[in-house]
Amino acid sequence: MTEQLTQSETILSQLIAFPTISRRSNLDLIDFVANVLTSHGVTATRVFSEDGKQANLHAVIGPADVPGVMLSGHTDVVPVEGQDWTSDPFAMVIDDDRLVGRGTADMKGFIAAILAAVPDMVKADLKRPIHLAFSYDEEIGCIGVRRLIDMLQDVEPKPAFCIVGEPTAMRAATAHKGKVSGEIICTGKAGHSSLPAEGVNAIYLAGDMINALRDLQREIIDAGEPDNDYLTPHTSVHAGLIRGGTALNIIPDNCRIAFEIRQRPEDDPDALIDRLRAKAAKIADAQDNPDAKIEIRIDTHYPAFSTPADHEAVRFVTALTGDNDLLKLDFGTEAGLFQHDLGVAGVVCGPGNIAQAHKADEFVARAQLAKCDDFLAKLIVALG
Repeated sequence: MTEQLTQSETILSQLIAFPTISRRSNLDLIDFVANVLTSHGVTATRVFSEDGKQANLHAVIGPADVPGVMLSGHTDVVPVEGQDWTSDPFAMVIDDDRLVGRGTADMKGFIAAILAAVPDMVKADLKRPIHLAFSYDEEIGCIGVRRLIDMLQDVEPKPAFCIVGEPTAMRAATAHKGKVSGEIICTGKAGHSSLPAEGVNAIYLAGDMINALRDLQREIIDAGEPDNDYLTPHTSVHAGLIRGGTALNIIPDNCRIAFEIRQRPEDDPDALIDRLRAKAAKIADAQDNPDAKIEIRIDTHYPAFSTPADHEAVRFVTALTGDNDLLKLDFGTEAGLFQHDLGVAGVVCGPGNIAQAHKADEFVARAQLAKCDDFLAKLIVALG
């Protein structure tokens, strides 16, 4: 890479080289970040996963006795297998005005810009502190940040608010949907396919549950007012994977559906799951056979978030971006957990576009990263 890079671009290329795919260790990257901070006199605290193979990182720059601003980002990325990349996903390349590599948009660009700004943060006479919070395993259900939040419960004073740097093209997002996901496990009774009355077809049960999911979606749409600030203006219900059966001539006794609900802040996901369980019980009972069972198992659950437009966090971020056009996001972030579990309100604002994330040849525009650099420079001045 011979082209002249900015400091944040250089650091981004170093971060991309760590293949921190979710569920794999991120310790090498965390050590790199901690070393950058230590080299500028900043103490970094690691909050490890239960097995010690991954870690969150927390640091405070500036006075610790007053509420400050937390800058939050996740260090993990999604897998690259099965994607048609035109270059090594973990070796950042420059393609015209784009920086290409896994995690450039989602969301190592934000972390790189923060690390590039650390020397200026340290030199500034900050009147309010900057908290840095970097997590693991966000992509598989905001898992790692929960351990970080447990640690932050004992930190006083807590940050006044947080800025989560997910890709929003550096516009302020004041709300996002939450998510509950899991499996619908349909159990029947195996038998020879020539004797269907002797068994219970679990795939048929699953088919009925697919219809139940679609019915729930229609009920949600019919009962609520659309919020067109979201791309999908209502809470969404989705079935993404189905597995069942062993052979064509065997009545299948097991079939599983992977599903999710992405709820707006005003919709109660637990109530929606209760309604789905009621539909499942009705379908199982209709078989009039004790072997027919439908279980709904929840694997992932993280909350939606919403910050009022007149909140200090929103006023602060929009003053720095110069853009009062607020967003609401259909995807989830750790902002919901910071708000719900820690009591810290937030705004989502970071470089890049979510449309470029999770794809082959993921990229962040160089202009976006430069815009984030400028944003952080203004943030340092505002806290000084």
